[in-house]
Amino acid sequence: MAEKTLIIFKPDSVQRRLCGRILTRIESKGFKIVGMKMLQITKELVSKHYAEHVGKEFFPRLEKFTISSPVIVLAVEGNDVIKEMRKLVGSTDPHEAEPGTIRADMSVISPYNLIHASDSPESAERELEIFFKSEEIFDYQMPDDAWLCR
Repeated sequence: MAEKTLIIFKPDSVQRRLCGRILTRIESKGFKIVGMKMLQITKELVSKHYAEHVGKEFFPRLEKFTISSPVIVLAVEGNDVIKEMRKLVGSTDPHEAEPGTIRADMSVISPYNLIHASDSPESAERELEIFFKSEEIFDYQMPDDAWLCR
C-alpha cells in the first residue's frame, strides 16, 4: 500500500553536491517525489524535529550540524516507502551500513551520514507536518504507476 515519508538531504549532502545522485537513487527505486524544497533549518525547527533527542549529550553537536547549511526536504510516496527507504538509506553509522546503501556508498564519517528518513508511519506523519503544508504535497499519476504501485 502506498504511503508517504519524509526524507532530508542533510547539510553534508548539500555541501558535497550529492543531492542529485541521492535523488536519482530514490527515483530509480520507483518512489514518487510528491513534495520538495530547500530551506535553512532553525534551532527551533531542529528541536521540534529531533524532540526525542533534546537534552541528550549529543544534541548540541546535532543541532550545530543541522543548522550549518541549507537542507533539502522531500515528501516521498510509494509502496512500503518508509521501510524501503530505511533499507535504501542504510544504517546510521556509515561503517555499519550494508554495501549498496546510500550511507555505505557515499558517507564518510558518522554523524555526517547525508540523509534522514522517517522510521515509522507515526514519525513520517509528524515529520511531514513539521516541514510541509498540506498544499505543498501533490497527488498526481505517473506513467509507470501500473508497474510500481499495488
